[in-house]
Amino acid sequence: MEDKQPLSGWWSGARQVVSPNCDARPDGEVSLLLIHAISLPPGEFSGGAIEALFTNQLTVGEHPFFAEIAHLRVSAHLLIRRDGECVQFVDTDHRAWHAGRSGWWDARQLSWRTALNDFSVGIELEGDDVTPYSKAQYNALAEAVVWLMARYPQLNADRITSHAHVAPLRKTDPGPAFDWAYFRQRLSSRLE
Repeated sequence: MEDKQPLSGWWSGARQVVSPNCDARPDGEVSLLLIHAISLPPGEFSGGAIEALFTNQLTVGEHPFFAEIAHLRVSAHLLIRRDGECVQFVDTDHRAWHAGRSGWWDARQLSWRTALNDFSVGIELEGDDVTPYSKAQYNALAEAVVWLMARYPQLNADRITSHAHVAPLRKTDPGPAFDWAYFRQRLSSRLE
């Protein structure tokens, strides 16, 4: 792992597509990583719909489902596509709008926390609950997490969780198709 803190919240390993759906973090804290999954239209991979959603440019007429979500103003810090390509939408020093209504038990503070966007980084994996994620995605995710841990000392492997864990009545992602053991093995091998 790198000893120096990266200077920018824009990762050099990602292509930048700037989202307007972000704002300043109220306290500057980054101590939680939320892993999400997204496919647009649902169950379909590739194409520009995810980038269009996160930049408020989704064309309603392209798919019936888009009419249901085009009004949303959401984003994530990073998207990892099926081939491992990383796209960054929001500087990690800023608050992306990804967690929604959610809560998380912070063992360090011995309390439940809400407003998770205030102190979390959101990484979307292009996928769904049932389709296995690709090795390229796990590798890219591990690389991104190593970079994030170097940048934010409060972030560690114990502070990585799923959207489903923090919003269990609303969300299921990244779903049972996500192999947590394999991801942690890939991350551990990069941290050695």
